[in-house]
Amino acid sequence: MEAIERYQVRGLPGYVERLSFDGRIVDYWAPKASTSHLLVAHDGQNVFDKRTATRHQTWRMAQSAINVSKELGTVPPAIIAVFHSRTPTNPWGRIIDLAPQDPFQNGVPAVASSAPPPVSAEELMGNAYLAQITDVIAPEITAELGLDLAKLDTALIGSSMGGLAALYGLGKRSDFFTTGLALSTHWVAGDYALVDALIDLLPKPGKHKIWMSHGTRGHDAKYAPYQKHADAKMKEAGWHLGKDFETRVYNRSGHNERSWARYLDQPMKFWLG
Repeated sequence: MEAIERYQVRGLPGYVERLSFDGRIVDYWAPKASTSHLLVAHDGQNVFDKRTATRHQTWRMAQSAINVSKELGTVPPAIIAVFHSRTPTNPWGRIIDLAPQDPFQNGVPAVASSAPPPVSAEELMGNAYLAQITDVIAPEITAELGLDLAKLDTALIGSSMGGLAALYGLGKRSDFFTTGLALSTHWVAGDYALVDALIDLLPKPGKHKIWMSHGTRGHDAKYAPYQKHADAKMKEAGWHLGKDFETRVYNRSGHNERSWARYLDQPMKFWLG
């Protein structure tokens, strides 16, 4: 863990710390008071910093968490924002990190229009990416904050390919994560076979929470039939809508950080409440 910089964000108390873990950039923020919640976010470049965010629009994730926590009368969660590894020399790094490795390597066919042809299933490294989060990044940051990771209620959040990765991470490490928050889940990367594989991978209901949502504009307009299939499978598996499982459709909401930021308070309440 190597410190890179410390910076401030308007409307956010304290500082955001930027670190490098063997070249992977990670930002984190924590409230001054000790917290019992930890939120790990994919696409960390879009979480806090407008300088690195897509279209210079962030999720305003910490601000949303603070507002929801105040409403609920609890301490806000610490937030760890993990950057993907896409660079000019590694243009497919985000896909390699976030695409669910096991399903694609075990026979789920990638849809050519959604998955860049230069990436083969054998090149996916989602398991190594997930292991870096659970075995290195989260333990070292929470230790730095003086938090007992084993006692934290830890959620994983992502959008689009990150939504797939949030569900995959919960399925693979249900011992580590209590909640998966998947926004605009990019089901079209593998169609119904991918829906089946990810829902089947999830833990049995009873000790976890799962949120799924999408809009009606842009890429999100394609997700409705796949999400309905996912919802049906969730109910068949014993998940209880409105209790440990929530699914939402946001009319006129699109596939971008501004749209996700507008309703982020609702998955936050679902998790923290």
